[in-house]
This record gives sequence, C-alpha cells and structure tokens, in this order.
Amino acid sequence: MFSLFFAGLQQDLKLFLFAPILSAVFRLIFIEVYGTEKRPQGDFQKWKECFRYGFWWGLDWHAYVFLVSMVLVSLPGAFLPAYFAVGDTVRLVGGMVYAFVLYTAFVGRMVFYHHFHDNFNETLWLGRKAEKHNFVDIFFHEDHGVLVLLSYVPVLAAVYAFISACLALPSVAYPEVATGAAQWAVNAVVFVLAVLLFYWLRFGGTLAHRDKPEWDEIPAVVKKDVFFARATVDDLVALEMVWKHPLAGLLSHTDEQDAAAIDRIVPEAMKGRWQTLPSPADAFVRHAKGARITKPRHVFLIVGESYAQMPFDDIYADYHIVDGGKALRAEPHTAVLNNFLPAGMVSRPAIVGLMSGIFDGRLELNEREDFWRGGLDVSLPRTMKRLGYQTIYWYGGNPTYGNFDKYGPAVGFDEVRGATEFCPSDAPRTWVGVYDHIFLEHAAELMEQIGDTPTFHFVYTTSNHGPYQIPLAENGYDVEQVMPDIPEAVKRSKKKQDMLGTFWYSDQAITNFIRRMRMAYPDSLFLVTGDHSHIAIHPGDTLTRQDITLREQFCTSFMMLHPEIDQSILAGNTIGSHMNLAPTIYELIAPAGFEYYSYFQPLTEHVDHVVTPYHWMDESAIGPSGDRRYQLLNATAEPVETHEDADGVRYAAEREALEAVTGWIARHPETCLWKW
Repeated sequence: MFSLFFAGLQQDLKLFLFAPILSAVFRLIFIEVYGTEKRPQGDFQKWKECFRYGFWWGLDWHAYVFLVSMVLVSLPGAFLPAYFAVGDTVRLVGGMVYAFVLYTAFVGRMVFYHHFHDNFNETLWLGRKAEKHNFVDIFFHEDHGVLVLLSYVPVLAAVYAFISACLALPSVAYPEVATGAAQWAVNAVVFVLAVLLFYWLRFGGTLAHRDKPEWDEIPAVVKKDVFFARATVDDLVALEMVWKHPLAGLLSHTDEQDAAAIDRIVPEAMKGRWQTLPSPADAFVRHAKGARITKPRHVFLIVGESYAQMPFDDIYADYHIVDGGKALRAEPHTAVLNNFLPAGMVSRPAIVGLMSGIFDGRLELNEREDFWRGGLDVSLPRTMKRLGYQTIYWYGGNPTYGNFDKYGPAVGFDEVRGATEFCPSDAPRTWVGVYDHIFLEHAAELMEQIGDTPTFHFVYTTSNHGPYQIPLAENGYDVEQVMPDIPEAVKRSKKKQDMLGTFWYSDQAITNFIRRMRMAYPDSLFLVTGDHSHIAIHPGDTLTRQDITLREQFCTSFMMLHPEIDQSILAGNTIGSHMNLAPTIYELIAPAGFEYYSYFQPLTEHVDHVVTPYHWMDESAIGPSGDRRYQLLNATAEPVETHEDADGVRYAAEREALEAVTGWIARHPETCLWKW
C-alpha cells in the first residue's frame, strides 16, 4: 500500500515542476515585452536574483500543486489501486486547470501593466462598478482581445505536452527493508518528509514562516530597478497582495483607531476637540487673507482625461502633442507647476477628491448611497456657492456612469450636465463619452448663454482614453505635420500613433475651448489639470533612459490662467496636488476673513510636501505610498536611480491620518453630511 503512495508522491513532485517553470517563462516574456533590458549581459546579478527570488516567492502558490496532488491523488490511490492507475490522468487534468489559472493571471497582468505601468494593485478594486462594456471595448480593440483568447489554445497545448513529459520522468524504487517495524519507520519518515517538503516549498525554501519572501526583502540589486522589482512578483502573488488590502478597510477601523491618527494632523487648537464637530474635516478651518485678483464672473476647473505632465517636459520636445497647452503655459499671465499629484491613480477617485475636498480613500464614495443624499462643508462646489457662484458640472459622457448624476448634486452642484444629454443624439462618441471637440463646442454655446451670472464650471473631458478609435486624420492629425522629428519607428506604429494622436486631439480641443471662453468672458479664472497621469510616450523611443520614472508614472499636469496673475502667484512653489486647488481658488477670490475648510494649503503659500493615499512628493523626491522606494524629482533623459528610505515609509503617518478622515466620515454619514 505505501509503495503506491511512494510512487504517487514522486508523480506529485514531477507535476509540481511545471508550475514554477511556467511562471519563470511568463516572467521572461513580461521582461521581453515591457522591459528595456532584453538580455542579462552586463547586469547578470540583477537578472539572476530577479528569477531566483521570484522562483522562491512564487512557491507560496505553486507548492499547493504538490500538496493537492498528494492529498487528492496519492493518498486515496494508496488504498484504491484502480484510482492509482488513473492517477496521472487526474494529475494532468488538475495541472491543466492550474495552468489555465496561471495563464489567465499572466494575461491580466500584461494588460494591466500596459494601461497602468504597474503590477496588479488596488486599482483592480475600482473596476467593480466601472463601465464593463468599456473594459470589453478596450480589451478587444486596444489589447487585441481576439488574439489573446485564441492564444489559450497553443499555450495550453504546449503546457499539456510539458506536464506529460514531466510525469514521464523516471522514478526511484520504493525503499524496502528487512523487518516490518523498520519498514513502518521508513514509511513514517517518508510521510513526514513529504509534509515538511510542502511547508519548505510554501515558505520559499525555509521552514520559518517569518522568513517567507515578501516585497520588502527583494534583493537590493533588483529593487533598485523598479521594473525588475515588479517583474520579480509572480502574478498570483500580486493578486493575493491586492486581495489582502480590500478597499473597504477603512470601514473596519474603530473610532479610537482613527481618532489617534486624525489627532496627528488637525490644527493644534482642535486636537482632542474635533469630535464635537459635525465632521473631522471641519477641524481644518481656514480664513482667506483677502482676494488676490478681481473676482471673476466665471471660474473654470478643467480636468482633461489623462492630461499628464510627461509630454510637457522639455526632454520630450519633439513630441508636439501638447503644443496648445504649451502655448498657454508660455503666456505671461499663466502660472504652472511641473510636479503635480492627482487625488487618485484613476479617474473616479481623482474626481471625487477634487469635488468633495476629501480623499476617496478607496471607498468609492460616489457609489455609496449615503453620499447621494448630502455632502460636506469642505466640498468645492458647496464653498463656491457660498462665494456667490452657481455651480455646474459639465461631463463629456453620461453622468449616470459612476452615479455622478446623484453624487454631483450631493456635493453641491446646482446642475450636472452630461454631453450625452446636450449634444446631438448622433454625435460621435466612444464608450466613455462624446468626442471632446463636440462636447466642448456645445458646452461653450450653453456657457455663453449664461452671461454675467457668476458661475463655477467643473469641466471634465473623456476622449483621451483607450481604446483610441477616434478617426484622427478626420480631426486634423497628421504626424508629419505635427511632429516630424520623432523616430520613424514611432511614426510607423499604429498603436503609438493612435495614443499620441488622441492626446494631441484632446489638447487641441481643451485649449481651443479655453480661448473661446476667454473671448466670451475675458476676466475668467482657469485652472487646468488632468485626472491622472498617462504614459503616452515611451522614454526608450527617444531618450538614453529606457525606464519610466515615478514622476512620469504619477504626475498629472497643472496650469492656471487669469489676466491678473503670473508665476509669482504660486509663492515659489515647485510642487502641488489636486487637493491644493480648492483652497487656492478661495484665496484668489474670497474676501479677507472668509471661512473655508481644507486640510491642504493653498498654492499661494509655500507647500513643502504633498501626500495622497497613493503617493507622496516633496521638493526633492517622489515615491509611492506604503513603499520605502523613492526617486529624485527631476525630468531627465538619463537613467534615474531608485533609492530606499532606511527609516521607513516617508509620510506614512500623514497618509494614514488623511485616510482616517475619510473613513470616519464614511462610518458616520448621518452626522457628517449636510442634507439638501
């Protein structure tokens, strides 16, 4: 009986072999597709450690191939010879199922990295209530979905052959000894060793759980290279890390836990007292110092979809995809920040932060019914109403997506106007919204009808978004005229041209809209930013540097225009964030003593650092939240070194406190939100 188990145990080990090897192949493909170093020459140690550490870390999942096969095949097969006879068939089927899971995770990782330049992260949670048809559209039209699905056939066929070859490897004979007692002892030792082997594999080559591989312990030679550090993480491991950090984590905090965090950042006079206020955000009361400009009739906050900083950098000067924006930036009455963090890594958290004055905190506040019934005193449109403005949210798509038709009025907008409602029914559109130039032309017509009524306009475009199917030639884009000096390979790449051309098209639409509104209302104040970053240009196509920097990955753009301002209005600041915009507007136009709420400084004062739930930035460096890595803050064509803070994650306590404010409000909406 035990001889059958011993034979089966060897088959379990042979089956196990395919999983880490397949993952290593996927790791190599990932590096070959997205990496800039295609061969290990000159940096063999980094490659070796990437694959070595990734192998051991991946066993956290792959070890279960051995365990499941042992428990479900070898153990019962030892008692049931007929089942033992078909054991390899069962193993093969199980191996194929696991291979299917591995390949699906790999495909998902490749698609995710293409869009977000990162491994699986918490952004995945935000897809639960996103427009699924848009995901499908992007998958099939931008990510070659049909070919991806067809690829399952040859990949799984190759895996079938490989697993079969592994199972056909020779086995060693069952160790027989002279006496029954000795044989039982040998059998016991073999069984115990099999169990220990599973744990040894599961813990990454150790029997101590605390020594398991994890992100912080990735070898330094690998972790200094951001891309290779990401390549080290197996796909299922990355998914597990996301799974262990659900978006609703703030809702499980206790009030005492969050109170301790909030106390760290509230003004000194409010420490221990802010709990008596309707909302912890109300502890961050400020008083305007007095208007810096003549109060404009119209204030425009324009958020361009994916309107990132990267193309504005001088190192990408040959890529003329933001020439409209650059022309406005060059005007004497424009103020610019080239290092500017969004309130979210994707669209909706960023928009929620801009509107509400608090971070979304991964809670999808726009999807929570409590936040459809009321808002906060800290919200931007609510405060603009107190300053005498009517407030309108102009969206290039359908505002029912994400329930902004309900969330918008709750945070203080008098009207929410979607392009799908006021543009012609036959207006060309993507899954996300009406083409930018059509949306903005029709919005401009309606805005011109408003006349002298003071109005705050929150304008959000949609076109600069995958799957990039806007007919660019019909809308004036010709690569030879727009950017004749970029590399020929980029000119010939349809995929790159679709992305670059769409960025150009959106920039033209936004800047033409600004010029039109300035003609109608010359005294207007314009603030222009993007909802998040977007890697439209691959550095390796132009620069000596091949890798995308953290600054390029994170920073969106920002400029501010008004006839009475210039760069000096920003008080010498070189950094800022979405959350600095609302207090900046108030300080520009509000009378002295006007009371408002913001836990961020206005850009009219010195800002030495900014922190979001996703990233941080100070005047010299930038880094992801929850990670000790950082890079120096500069736009350079040369390779950028990644450093690591020995003292822990920078600004971790502040980030925790900012999230705690959101968590507290979400847990106590009945006391925190004012009702309409």
